[in-house]
Amino acid sequence: MSITDKLSELGVTLPDAPAPAANYVPWVRVGNTLYVSGQVSAGPDGFITGKLGADISIEDAAEAAKSCAVSLLAQVRAACDGDIERLVRVVKLTGFVNSTQDFAEQPKVINGASDFLVAALGDAGRHSRSAVSAASLPFGVAVEIEGIFEIR
Repeated sequence: MSITDKLSELGVTLPDAPAPAANYVPWVRVGNTLYVSGQVSAGPDGFITGKLGADISIEDAAEAAKSCAVSLLAQVRAACDGDIERLVRVVKLTGFVNSTQDFAEQPKVINGASDFLVAALGDAGRHSRSAVSAASLPFGVAVEIEGIFEIR
């Protein structure tokens, strides 16, 4: 099954790739490796904000992480001239979780992105990963995730 068909089956339509919010590029390609800048949690109503351990649940933050993964795939599609089928595999994610000093469940939050990518891409979605705490994130978002991908 194609990536596009699998995303459709999951009820996901990739949005246009979000524009950078500052002086950086959204992605850099080196050979067949694509480095995608951090994508912040956002939904149809704007940024998904909150601080884990204070005012957002792990479940809601995992959904925020999934939104980051959708944005990552949108950037991959843009980098591949609109052809998401050129994606070979997800290599690595680095997830940042806006959390209180005593919150220690960052991996559960970033699972929202990891689980989605495996559901959408199968074995090509399995990746190495880091999940770390951040005292704050841009715009007060709950999650930011950057990714490394192999493309054709």
